[in-house]
Amino acid sequence: MNNRKAILQHRINQQIKSPKVRVIDETGKQLGVMNTQEAMHLASERGFDLMEVAAKTEPPVVRFVNYGKYLYQQAKLARKSAQKKSEVKSVRISFKASKHDLEVKINQINKFFEEGHKVTVEMLLRGREKAVKRFAREKFNEFLTMLKNYKTEEEIKVLPNGFNVVITKTK
Repeated sequence: MNNRKAILQHRINQQIKSPKVRVIDETGKQLGVMNTQEAMHLASERGFDLMEVAAKTEPPVVRFVNYGKYLYQQAKLARKSAQKKSEVKSVRISFKASKHDLEVKINQINKFFEEGHKVTVEMLLRGREKAVKRFAREKFNEFLTMLKNYKTEEEIKVLPNGFNVVITKTK
């Protein structure tokens, strides 16, 4: 799939329709403006493909590349960037949650950490619970102390209806 995108983005060899092109060799040195057929011949003599890098300029800019190697490197970069993506998962705890409920949430957070995700821990207060924010904050901090091997991305945010914090696994 990634190879298809790369093929659609760059014209190579006979796909280049312009009669004249500005040529850059494999080292990055500019060879000047020449006939497209001459440029293709020169590239094939050196064992490279002719790839269009700037189609909208006049004349288009082409470069000598090993196209198979280029596609491989682009796919490798795409895999590497996809690997680094991590989601922010969310876990809500209740003010009234029992110890066992909190342990279940801790297991869930640890599972998210193993998958490489960040976790937002939220405690939402409803109705009369908002009147006892101090106790709720203590319960929230108690929950965080039950967790092991984590660090907070930022300070605990106090919201009108509760608290939240983003945490990640320590290395």
